[in-house]
Amino acid sequence: MPSTTAKTESTGFSAAEHAAIKQRAAELRAEGKQGAKKADGLQAVLDAIAKMDPEDRLIAERVHVAVAENAPGLTPKTWYGMPAYANAEGKVVFCFKNAGKFGTRYSTIEFQEAARLDDGEIWPVSYALKEWSPVVAKKVEELVKAAVS
Repeated sequence: MPSTTAKTESTGFSAAEHAAIKQRAAELRAEGKQGAKKADGLQAVLDAIAKMDPEDRLIAERVHVAVAENAPGLTPKTWYGMPAYANAEGKVVFCFKNAGKFGTRYSTIEFQEAARLDDGEIWPVSYALKEWSPVVAKKVEELVKAAVS
């Protein structure tokens, strides 16, 4: 039976997923450094948004503004290379997953356990965003406010 090495063995992750994992590892190392500041997290989010395809960038910028206006207590940071927003304890409340990063047909905002969206025994935690509109803006604002309430 031929032996396999780590280099030839398939992990089941795509190249984009491997890149995201590496980005997250770098983020965790950076968070451990003393003196990490909110400004660094904000700059990382703005840099991540700037690298997106134009369609994704437009939506991500609007989501970022909605968070800044409706949940100023959340701290911007990157999470697996994606724009994310954390609570005072440093736990990610939600992130913006852009379509171009993983080759999907729509971007999403994905809420994590720290979000306070609980509604009975079942509730959505991920929302698809194909384009920005006043209706989408209102829904995102409502979700962000609810997540931090």
